[in-house]
Parts: sequence; structure tokens; C-alpha cells
Amino acid sequence: MLFVDHYWDRKAQVPNGSCIESCSFKAGDYSWRICYFPNGASLSNTDHISIFIALCNRLAKPVRARVRFSLLDRKGEPVPGHSLHTDVQEYSAPDDVYGFHKFIRKEDLEASEHLANGRITIRCEVSVEEETPLCGLHDFLLPPTDITFRVHGLPFPSHSCVVAARSPAFAAEIARWGTNTGKCIPINGIPIQVFEAVMHFVYTDALPEMDEEHESMIGEHLLAAADRFELPDLKRICADILSSQINENTVTQMMDLAIRHRCQMLHEFCIEFLEDHPALDAVMATDDDGSLLEHVAKSCPGLLKDVCADWFEDDSIQNDMAMCA
Repeated sequence: MLFVDHYWDRKAQVPNGSCIESCSFKAGDYSWRICYFPNGASLSNTDHISIFIALCNRLAKPVRARVRFSLLDRKGEPVPGHSLHTDVQEYSAPDDVYGFHKFIRKEDLEASEHLANGRITIRCEVSVEEETPLCGLHDFLLPPTDITFRVHGLPFPSHSCVVAARSPAFAAEIARWGTNTGKCIPINGIPIQVFEAVMHFVYTDALPEMDEEHESMIGEHLLAAADRFELPDLKRICADILSSQINENTVTQMMDLAIRHRCQMLHEFCIEFLEDHPALDAVMATDDDGSLLEHVAKSCPGLLKDVCADWFEDDSIQNDMAMCA
């Protein structure tokens, strides 16, 4: 349920294209939030209220869900003609947002009795098509934990049947140490926050809810952990997180991360960025040791060929070559 208080203030203070986000809520074992645009989400619908729903988590596999938004009257009943539902859509990341640009015309709402004392109430119903059997498993189906990992002194009680099935690396560690509940398996060289995220993923196939700043801070460490524990789906999530950080100053570092941790998806994001020739020219200008040029030559010779062709078409370069002849 979304309660919008101080309707007139929100309308005056929040411009077109900007939204108010609800607190996160659970539906189908996933966290969601509602995005309410009091003056419309785009310039083409400034006379409407727009409303959307977004996933809070990043998932390895998309979740399919249908959403219904209903304006409620003073008795808490849906107002006829103002209940809208989406088709079944796939959500896998926080930027997967679905809803309605034209939920209700502001003029109609303001003339109605449903705007009571500056408040409107909108009900949001999320129907999730469950496809991930691991979600919620640790809450009610599994036996007591039979192993404990220890990271920087902090214990992580776990189920050997789950972690071994999900990760060959964990399976090897468990086989080496055994499942004696009186013995902890030490995990070295990983921050606690990152290991917490790894274990959350192992059990739920999703990362825990976190803001963009937190994601950016642990993205590199999380990719290293995904490689170390042989979790390819987690690698894909990490690549998606890190892709938003690729720019002229970071692409060399990101390429190095992709190679070091065998992340093909991140590598492809880097190549896609470099296909913008002005960006590649700027990056090459700072590639003092030639490592990026060497890697592009090996992994994407067609791209390098195109860039070289552009260079040789440059009049100043042709003049320089003529002088050397």
C-alpha cells in the first residue's frame, strides 16, 4: 500500500521526471519499491501521475511478475476505472522498471473525492511466478546447519548440501575439511561484507539489497569471490554492476579485472565501450605501457584495424609518415 500524504506539496516540489520512492517491501521472497511521479515520468505526460514498480535486488536469473496498481476510495476499495495491471514482465536488476506513465490524470484526481485531506492511497499487488526453488529454502525446508565457515573470526553456519551443490570450490573445501560440526572451515583473503553477499547469493540466487554506492564499493571484490568460488551466475551480476563504472579512466582496470577473473561479460562491456573510437583514442593516449593496445590487438583485432584505418586517414599522420619516407 502506498500512502501519498501532502499531495499538493509533492506536486509543487517534485518536478516532472522526478519520483518519490517508497520503502522496500517483500513480495514473492523479493524486495520491491514503488516509484511515484507526482508530475509524470516524462514530458509527454506532465498532466498525469505516473507510477512504476522496481526490483531492489540484482538476480542471477530473471523473476517474472505481474503488477496491479489500484487507486482506493475512502473505504479502501478500488475506484472503478482506476485499476491497471501490467503484463507479465521479467525483472533481474534495479533498473528493470515497469508500470504506467498515465496512471491517472491529475485534474480528474483533484476534482474527485478520492483526494481526501491531501492524501491518496494506491494499492500495489505483485504476483510473482516462482521459478527459483532455492528462494526461502533456508527458512523452512533445510535441516540444521552442519558446517561453519569462519571469516575474520566471524562464523557463518551453513548447509553443506546447499553450498556444495552451488559451488565446486566450496564442495572441494568441504571435502578437504569434512562436515564435523565442531570444526570451522576458515576462509581467508575475503572481506566479511563480500562473503555475506556470496552466501546470500548461494542460498537465494540474488544479492542482498544494497544501494548503488555499496554495490560500487564491493563490486570488484565480489567479482574476485565469484571467480574464486566458481559461481558463474554471480559473475554475470558483478559484470552488470561494474559495467556502469566503465569510462575512459577505468576501462583499462576493468579489462584487467575481466581477464584476471575470467569474466567474459565484463570483457565484452569493455570492448563495447572501446568501439566508440573517440573513447578509444583517449584511452590509448594514456596507455603508457601498451598493455591495453596489446590486449585489444589479441582479443579484438577488427576493432584495432578500424582504429588504425582512422589514424592513417588523418592528414597530420600521413604528413608525418611522408616526412619519414
